Amino acid sequence: MKKLSGAEILVEALKMEKVDIIFGYPGGAVIPLFDVLYSAKEIKLVLTRHEQAAVHAADGYARSTGKTGVVIVTSGPGATNTVTGLATANFDSVPIVCITGQVPTSMIGIDAFQEADITGISNAVTKHNYLIHSVEDVAQTVKNSFYIANTGRPGPVVIDVPKDVLLAKTDFNYDKDINLRGYKPHIKAHINQLKNASELIEKANKPVIIVGGGAIISNAADEVKKLVNKCDIPVTATLNGLGCIEYDSEYFLGMHGMHGTIAANHAIQESDLIIAMGSRFDDRATGKLATFAPNAKIIHIDIDSASISKNVNVNVPVVADLKEALKDLLPILTEKKHTEWMKRIKELKNMTHEIPRRKNRITAIEVFEAINKTVPDDTILVTDVGQHQMWSALYYKFKFPRTLLTSGGLGTMGYGFPAGIGAQFANPDKNVLIISGDGSFQMNIQELATAVIHELPITILIMNNGYLGMVRQWQELFNESRYSSTCLMRCIKDPKKCRGTEGECFKLIPDFVKVTEAYGGKGTRVTNPDELEKALKESIKDRTGPYIIDVITEREENVWPMVASGASLEDMMKGGMTL
Repeated sequence: MKKLSGAEILVEALKMEKVDIIFGYPGGAVIPLFDVLYSAKEIKLVLTRHEQAAVHAADGYARSTGKTGVVIVTSGPGATNTVTGLATANFDSVPIVCITGQVPTSMIGIDAFQEADITGISNAVTKHNYLIHSVEDVAQTVKNSFYIANTGRPGPVVIDVPKDVLLAKTDFNYDKDINLRGYKPHIKAHINQLKNASELIEKANKPVIIVGGGAIISNAADEVKKLVNKCDIPVTATLNGLGCIEYDSEYFLGMHGMHGTIAANHAIQESDLIIAMGSRFDDRATGKLATFAPNAKIIHIDIDSASISKNVNVNVPVVADLKEALKDLLPILTEKKHTEWMKRIKELKNMTHEIPRRKNRITAIEVFEAINKTVPDDTILVTDVGQHQMWSALYYKFKFPRTLLTSGGLGTMGYGFPAGIGAQFANPDKNVLIISGDGSFQMNIQELATAVIHELPITILIMNNGYLGMVRQWQELFNESRYSSTCLMRCIKDPKKCRGTEGECFKLIPDFVKVTEAYGGKGTRVTNPDELEKALKESIKDRTGPYIIDVITEREENVWPMVASGASLEDMMKGGMTL
């Protein structure tokens, strides 16, 4: 049998894992690997313009498909540039295998050119990582890494490969068993815990289901809906749980938490039972822990035992894959109606906060009215982080799982555009709409080159208010409108006194349409809602490449409702007032 180099073995192993696309950036330490990929016709290699963007693109690919995203970068700065993307994926349980180059084994530890201890650096932001010391270990390491990345609670895995390992040769054998001591994901739920959960559900008068990102990851949307309908239970979602239940369902209350809906937050606070599914009770979702759901018992179903009772004490812990747990729970539940509770839910859903309409520029609700009216139901919506992210969660009418891609846990500005690129590669026949801000988009604006070169028909809608909007909102509410370093337009007069009044500032910087055109894309600037609907239709029709819609929005519009940090969920503010 012909012996293969470490690089050849690595590529053959990727083929065995059915990898069809890799996002990456070359460099000296991984030249042997890129050389082998040059001839690997089964795998598409996408050159991003930054390593962080490569990881976000793999993230978008993974979230929208459920498959494992793959990244290859070089050593040193190439590897360190992946850290933010890895941390983003780790927070939100996204399966990624990130292969990093490393200096030859004989040079490790001597501060060689472009050497970095990426396994040490990434230890806190990955599910697992490996430094390969021998070519004989390459195949098994790849096999283990894909298994770890996409089983149990998914997450990113780093494989650090020294250059001499890529060049060394050995036999290739991928027919090996996986036996990882100490790593045995618990898939099936314990029957006694399911019986305990069923008893609480049958006794409850005011139950509420919380669906988190784990419900999407587990592909458990159908089972969740069966439980909702069988037991007549309203549902609220975390940010990453959106899409599990249709926006227009009578049972759906919207997102809960800091910028949650009135219905969702009050229902949780009034409930006598919380059934949490794949949610980790993040601080932005619970508000003040001491007053969270004060009268409720809690059932928590999660595949990660470390997440249960970590933030909120639970009455019935169920460690299992959510889909499998619900399959076993549904048959032992008795059908039940909660007539009075659903009547109260209807009252809560009719309690809406005041939604501001246009003064001088387009408001958020007008943006999303145009989007909801125009884009196909199966559009994949990708957001960056900030006010536009929360408006997307509040106003976009999600109908399907895996149609919202967003950085929930880490809150990574610059995530949206490259993640949308990954999603478009994975779903070439679907529309991908990226909602970004004028701050976030500039974090990875260079990926316009990637989108243009590959003729990706992505729509990028920028809600352009000339501010780092979410930080500015906090400065307005809690720092007496001292807008320190949040205005993105340069003040001609005294910057310290600038509140962003347009008479004192230059025009919007940069001109996103001109920047897009410089890269070879298309774009238009929009100043009223009618133009926006027309622009969206044009972008959907035009499938030749990326299309920027630069929407000039109200400068100081805030996201409402809002629960201040440390406040209880029921203490929601609207325009600075408590609801």
